Amino acid sequence: MAMRTGLVLAAALMMSVNTASASSPKEIYDWTAKLQGDWKLAPADMQVGGATKKGPAAKMLGTDQTAMKFHVTGRGSAVQEILLPGTKKEMMTMYHCYDKTCSWVKATHYCAKKNQPEFKSNVKSSSAQKIAFDCDMNTELCNSDDGHVHGIEHEFLENDVLQTTYTIWENGFEQKKSIYRFVKK
Repeated sequence: MAMRTGLVLAAALMMSVNTASASSPKEIYDWTAKLQGDWKLAPADMQVGGATKKGPAAKMLGTDQTAMKFHVTGRGSAVQEILLPGTKKEMMTMYHCYDKTCSWVKATHYCAKKNQPEFKSNVKSSSAQKIAFDCDMNTELCNSDDGHVHGIEHEFLENDVLQTTYTIWENGFEQKKSIYRFVKK
């Protein structure tokens, strides 16, 4: 009976670890800050989807060129993400706590589409392995039919591979997911 109870408790603990959400927006911010550094694209056979099959990302595959970089700035108050630095498709996302208590994390994405969607952290969709940001539906762009990034996720996969997904919306519907996989340099 004791062994059976132990097995049930162990199984319950494993399930809670795999489904646990980040407990606070501050943890989401800290998770983002820990990404600091330069990242290169993972090898071609590890990529999924079409984001790395053409354009600047395709030229970076198989090289040591930085494809994503994170930099903590403002005495720790903001994290700057640069995707495809130095290319015609370079984009930047800035992350910061919304207020001094970090009631939520705000992100603004400066897109190659020449717009700037704003995001709010999603604590329920975040975990120890993944952080998620949803388009802030209190903003005009997120409610428009204009093509824009509508969601951002950063997720650690096996072997310290970082998968970043940008969900693209247009005319009120998801059009595609641009997925990149990175390894730290």
